[in-house]
Amino acid sequence: MYTKEMLESMKKVEAARAVNVTLDPRRMTAEEKDVLLKTYHPDYKEGEFTNLSVGPNKGDKVPLELAAILQANPRINPDEVDLSNPDYDVDVLIIGGGGAGASAAIEADNNGAKTMIVTKLRMGDANTMMAEGGIQAADKPGDSPAQHFLDAFGGGHFAAKKELVYKLVTEAPEAIQWLNDLGVEFDKEPDGTMITTHGGGTSRKRMHAAKDYSGAEIMRTLRDEVLNRGIPVVDFTAAIELIKDDKGHAAGAVLMNMETNEILIARAKTVIIATGGAGRMHYQGFPTSNHYGATADGLVLGYRAGAKLLYPDTLQYHPTGAAFPEQIFGALVTEKVRSLGAMLINVNGEAFMNPLETRDVSAASIIRECSDRGNGVHTPEGVGVWLDTPMIEIKGGEGTIEKRIPAMMRMFAKYDIDIRKEPILVYPTLHYQNGGIDISTDGQSCVENLYVAGEAVGGIHGRNRLMGNSLLDIIVFGRNAGKTASAKAKETTVGTLTLDHVKAYVKEMEEAGIHSDIVSPKLLPDYRRVK
Repeated sequence: MYTKEMLESMKKVEAARAVNVTLDPRRMTAEEKDVLLKTYHPDYKEGEFTNLSVGPNKGDKVPLELAAILQANPRINPDEVDLSNPDYDVDVLIIGGGGAGASAAIEADNNGAKTMIVTKLRMGDANTMMAEGGIQAADKPGDSPAQHFLDAFGGGHFAAKKELVYKLVTEAPEAIQWLNDLGVEFDKEPDGTMITTHGGGTSRKRMHAAKDYSGAEIMRTLRDEVLNRGIPVVDFTAAIELIKDDKGHAAGAVLMNMETNEILIARAKTVIIATGGAGRMHYQGFPTSNHYGATADGLVLGYRAGAKLLYPDTLQYHPTGAAFPEQIFGALVTEKVRSLGAMLINVNGEAFMNPLETRDVSAASIIRECSDRGNGVHTPEGVGVWLDTPMIEIKGGEGTIEKRIPAMMRMFAKYDIDIRKEPILVYPTLHYQNGGIDISTDGQSCVENLYVAGEAVGGIHGRNRLMGNSLLDIIVFGRNAGKTASAKAKETTVGTLTLDHVKAYVKEMEEAGIHSDIVSPKLLPDYRRVK
């Protein structure tokens, strides 16, 4: 299965392991990181971005692929949609069935609101389900929300909205307790104390996990809670346009059955966008760790309705996506692998960086090692570097891998790779949408009665996210949106439903000279090969 070059490199890794396992490579200085990122990180490749010509972010820089779907044609003709007889009429409409949407639904239900979730795939088909490493919270002696704030704000290059970071870190301990009370099976010591570890960019061990199934365990628990409460979930139905009322407030959504293409109308007093990320847009041709439906739908829906985006030009490329074998190309190799002791090693068996640098720095370092330095390991499909997983058992003892990262062990075992004995090949993979819709601390966008939670939000993480803060933000801001949107619904009277904002957006595109053959939201990626 391995090429001759790969086998020769693997021998060098094995020969150097006894030395590498004792190394503690120095951290880069702020100046070194800045130069590295500007030279090698994909967010700085000028030719891959353009400026928007229409909408609330007119003139702002966004990836080419995002510009194409933001400045595309709607899937409906507004004049042909009958809004007079809604198929659904609720207090709170939640678009998206991942962790943020489920958390919002639970809290809205707690507040007595008539709540409904609509999701284009199934409940739980979301990036939440695929998150592995853990969830951060400063709830141990020697740590504090203040220290968590400094790590998160600095890791995001001091670009995050401070009030959102403050909310994230101060409500983190309660979020962990909330999940624990709901039944999430966190890793614990025999006395019940939660086990915590480091993540890249963290100054304290505050990563709570459920082995390396953390997201799946959290999503399982939230999904069961939603279904046990009897909260309606409309599966395989996508929101393809937001509806406003004659006051300009969000008032529902136009829905499309993904199997029949039937158009349905949902009327709501408040709307929560919880549609997740954009990995399946494959920005710059990168592979992705994201689930099949991650196509930036929420950004399209919100933008056409007038919601402003924040940092839409920044994405997170997780440094360790699987680079071999090709069957799992781009699949996430959790950062927990490095927090347990594995190191990044080049073709010559050399450790070339500290394994717990922040994700953007780690990704840029790997790209530099494989490009300018020529120290990557060539595979039949591309290039990568080694992640020396056998170091974990040398440092932590035999059985550590099976106990702490069983999902990783099983994923590679399917291809006869025993990560307890062999290193694995990795390369950056498109992982997270750092930018998104701008919100206030109550979760509301600049469009009245339109709330946003989860990965569709911009500003929580600035221009780079630390490991474990995404599972945290879907809980903190999902719950927040559910509480505030349901409270707002109690004092809201919906006016006459309208799609005039869609007509206005189309007109603005025409006046800007934009002519597109694309319709959006994209909904699903298209992997058909053109013959």
